[in-house]
Amino acid sequence: MNKQTTEHPSNDNTDSASPTFADIYQSSIHDREQFWAKQAERIYWHKQPEQILDDSNLPFAKWFVGGETNLCYNCVDRHLPERAEQDAFIWLSSEINQELTETFTGITDAFKELDNNVEFYTDYTKRRLTYNALYKEVNYFADVLQRRGVGKGDRVIIYMPMILEAAYAMLACARIGAIHSVVFGGFAAHNLAIRMDDAEAKMVITVDAGLRGGKVINYKNLVNQGVEQATNKPETVLVVNRGILPFKAQTIDVDYATERRQSCDANAVVEPVWLESNEPSYLLYTSGTTGTPKGVQRDVGGHAVALTTSMDYVYNGKAGETFWAISDIGWAVGHSYTIYAPLLAGMTSVMYEGLPHRPNPGIWWRIVEANKVNILFTAPTGVRMLKKQDETWMTRYDVSSLKTFFLAGEPLDESTANWLTKYLGVPILDHYWQTETGWPILSNTPKFDHKAHKQGSPGYPMYGYEAHVLNEETGEPCAAGEKGLLAIKAPLPPGCLTTVWRNDERFMSSYFKLFDNKQYSTSDYAVMDEEGYFYILGRTDDVINVAGHRLGTQEIEEAISTHPEMAECAVVGIKDELKGELPIAFCVLRDHAQVADTENRFRLEQQIIGAVVKSLGGIARPAAVYFPQALPKTRSGKILRRAIRALAENQPTGDMSTLDNPTAIDAVKQSMKDY
Repeated sequence: MNKQTTEHPSNDNTDSASPTFADIYQSSIHDREQFWAKQAERIYWHKQPEQILDDSNLPFAKWFVGGETNLCYNCVDRHLPERAEQDAFIWLSSEINQELTETFTGITDAFKELDNNVEFYTDYTKRRLTYNALYKEVNYFADVLQRRGVGKGDRVIIYMPMILEAAYAMLACARIGAIHSVVFGGFAAHNLAIRMDDAEAKMVITVDAGLRGGKVINYKNLVNQGVEQATNKPETVLVVNRGILPFKAQTIDVDYATERRQSCDANAVVEPVWLESNEPSYLLYTSGTTGTPKGVQRDVGGHAVALTTSMDYVYNGKAGETFWAISDIGWAVGHSYTIYAPLLAGMTSVMYEGLPHRPNPGIWWRIVEANKVNILFTAPTGVRMLKKQDETWMTRYDVSSLKTFFLAGEPLDESTANWLTKYLGVPILDHYWQTETGWPILSNTPKFDHKAHKQGSPGYPMYGYEAHVLNEETGEPCAAGEKGLLAIKAPLPPGCLTTVWRNDERFMSSYFKLFDNKQYSTSDYAVMDEEGYFYILGRTDDVINVAGHRLGTQEIEEAISTHPEMAECAVVGIKDELKGELPIAFCVLRDHAQVADTENRFRLEQQIIGAVVKSLGGIARPAAVYFPQALPKTRSGKILRRAIRALAENQPTGDMSTLDNPTAIDAVKQSMKDY
C-alpha cells in the first residue's frame, strides 16, 4: 500500500462553525433518522414522509415512508423559476461531424426534425439544451408514452446510444411513474431478450443505429432479433430515427419524430405522477455469479435524496456548475451522474457520444475548455488509453475550470494518477461504489478539509455506510492491515438497491447470506489501514471487471457451451494494463485432436469468440482461447478457477491437495504453451 499523501486545497465554503466530515459521518451512523430527515429537505415532496426509516424487516429497509415525490419533477420542473435558461445538458458527439453528415445524408434531416439547435464542427457536433427546453421535450416524450399506453408501473426497455432522446426517455418514464430499464448498447440481442423477459417490458425504445469509433452499430436489427427471441414480447418499439441506417419498419414499430410532432403541435404538458418514496424508479441489470443477470431495483425518494446529497458532500458540486461523467447510460454511473444527480443539483450535465482518442487524443480537454467543465468523472481505462498517445495533447487546452477529477469502476493505479496530476494540477480522486449502491461507498471529500488523499486508496466510508472489513469465515472485524471482505451493516443508506426485481430471495442470497442477513457483502476483498483508509484487493466471486464493466464469467461460459464441439469450459479474468481485466477461455473439446491442425484450431477459436459476441456483445470477447485436454477440479467436481487464473498470470497456484486429477494443471500449462 502506498502511503504517499496529497493535501486537498482548503474549501472556501466551510468555516470554523461548519460541521466537519467526521461530525457528518457520525451523525449519519448514530442518528440516522435525524441525519436523513435533514437531507430530505434538499428535494421537493408533494407529500412529506410520515416515517424516515422503517427498519423493522432488515435487510429490507424503507426510507421516507409515506412521502410522495417524483424524480422528473425534482430534476426539471423544480428548477424552472431560477434557471430556466441555464443549460441542463450539453450534448457532444465526436462520432458525428460535418464530414459524416455528408456520408450519412439523413443525419442532418433527422436533426432538423428533432432539434434545430445543433452546431456541426469538423471534429464534433454539439447540442445545448436549457432546463426550459428539457421541460418541453420531456413532456412531449411523456405524452408519446402515454398515448401509446404506457403508464404507472409499466416497464420500458431503453436500448440507445448516448443521445439526448435517451435522457428524455428516462426522465419521461420517471414523470409518468413507468419503470425504465436501460440496456447497454454494446449488449447483443440475447442479452436484450433476457431483460425483456425478466422485466416483462411493455415497450422498447431504440434508434436506427449508433456509431462507435466510426463503426455503425445496427441497434434496430439487434432489437428485432431480441424481440424475436423474447418470450414476453413488447407491444411497441418506439424508434428514434437518427438518419444513419435505413431500416424496414416492423408491425410493432412507431416513429418517434411523427409522434413527437403531434405532441409538440398540441404543446403537450403531462402532470407528474406522485409516487410513494419506496415505489420502484428503475431497474438496472448487473452480472452475477449465475448466468442470469440481476435486476437491481432502485426506489424513488431515497434515490433522489441520496444523489442530491452526494453532489454536495462527495463531489462538492454547486448549482450552475458543469459536471461531466464520461459513462454510458447503460451503466450505473450514466444513470446516477450523467442523468439524475447533476439535474437534481441544478447543474449542467455534459453528455458525450464518443471515444477518448477520436478524432484526436485531445478531445476530452477541448470539451473541458469549451464548456468550462468543473468536475470530471470517468473510469481509469479511458485515461490509460490516453497515456499511450502523444502527451503534447495534454497541454494544448485550458483546463483551469476543473476543480477535481474523480475516477471509479476499477482500481486507479499510482502511475495513472501521477500522470494525470502532472498535467491537470487538480486533485485526482479514486473512489469506490457499485451498481447496487448507486452512489459512492468509499471516497474522499474535497468539500471538507478532512483527510489527506492517499494514492492507492479509494478513500474512507461515506456518510450512511457503516462499512467494515470482516473475516469471511467468522464475520468478526479484521485488524488493521488484515485482508477480509468489505461489508456494510444493514440498513443500507437511501439510494441503494431495495431488492432484486421480483426476487427477494435472490437479493438475500446474493448480498446478505454470508453474515446472517445483517451485513451487505460487496463481494470485494479489502484491507483497512490504521487511519481508516480502505484498499480494494479484488473480487471474491466469478465476476470480472473489463474497463469498468462487470461481466459474469458464467454468462461467457454459457455462451461458449453452445458450441457443438464443446465438452466443458472455464473462463477467468486476468489483469490487463489498459482495461483492468480481460476474460480468457479454457475450452475442453469433445475431440481434442481437432486442435492439432492449426487451421482447424483457428476456425474453432473464431467460432467460440463469435458465439460469445453474438450472445453477450463485443465487450465480453475473450482475449484468448486455450484448448487444454482437461481442467483442474476438486474431488467434488468443482473447477479450480483460482488455480487457472494463477497459471494464466504466471503466479503460484497455491494448495493443490484437493485436486482430483493433478495432471490437469499440466494440461492447462501446456495449452498456453501451444497457443
